[in-house]
Amino acid sequence: MKVELISITLDSEKHIEYCARTCYNSLDKMTADSHKVFLSNLIKNGHLSVLEHSFASFLIDEISRACSHQLVRQRIASFSQRSQRYVNEKNFTFVIPPEIEENNTTKEIYLESIKSIQDAYNKLIELGIKKEDARFLLPNATHTTITMTANFREWLHIIDLRVSRHAQWEIRDLFIEIWKKLYEKAPTVFSDVYFLNWSKDYEYKKEIFETKIQSS
Repeated sequence: MKVELISITLDSEKHIEYCARTCYNSLDKMTADSHKVFLSNLIKNGHLSVLEHSFASFLIDEISRACSHQLVRQRIASFSQRSQRYVNEKNFTFVIPPEIEENNTTKEIYLESIKSIQDAYNKLIELGIKKEDARFLLPNATHTTITMTANFREWLHIIDLRVSRHAQWEIRDLFIEIWKKLYEKAPTVFSDVYFLNWSKDYEYKKEIFETKIQSS
C-alpha cells in the first residue's frame, strides 16, 4: 500500500479560521497562532461546516479492489480510479490478506488460484477478447490505483468510520496512513479533539492517535 498526499489547501488551518471568523465578525482577532485555540473550540462546539473550506487530495496505490469498493462508498468525495476496461492487467499484482499469508497451506491455495486467473485472463486477451470483457475474471485482490479528494470535515468523518476495530483491516490501515499525513499538515484539525467530542469509540481512536499518529 502506498499513500501520497498530492494536494492540500494552502495554509489550510488559517484558511478555515479566516472563513469561520466571518461568522463572528472577528477577523481583527487573527494572529499567527490564533487558529489553534479557535479551531479546537469550533470543533468542540460542533461548528463543523467551516472545516469544509479546506481540501486534500491523495494518490492511493496498491490497495485491493475489495478495499476500493469500500472506499468509493464515501459519497462526499471525488474519485478517479485505474480502469480495468482500458488498462491491460496481464501482469496484475495483488493483495494477500495477512491471515492467508501466515499459513503455508492457505497461502499456497490462494497463490494457485491467482495464477490460474492470470493464465486465463492472458489467454482471453491472446484470443482477441477485449480487456473490458476479460476483466470479469479479475479477483477482488487485484491491486488498483485511485486518487481521492475530500474536504476536511469529510476526511474526519471517514477516519472516524474506518479507523475502527470494526473496520476491515486493509481500509483501516489505509486511513491510519491518511490520518498521519493530514495530521502533519493540519495538526489542530486532525488531532484527537474531533474524536473526543464526536466519536463513539474514542478510546480506540486515542490509542491509535498516541501510538501511530502523534508519535510518527
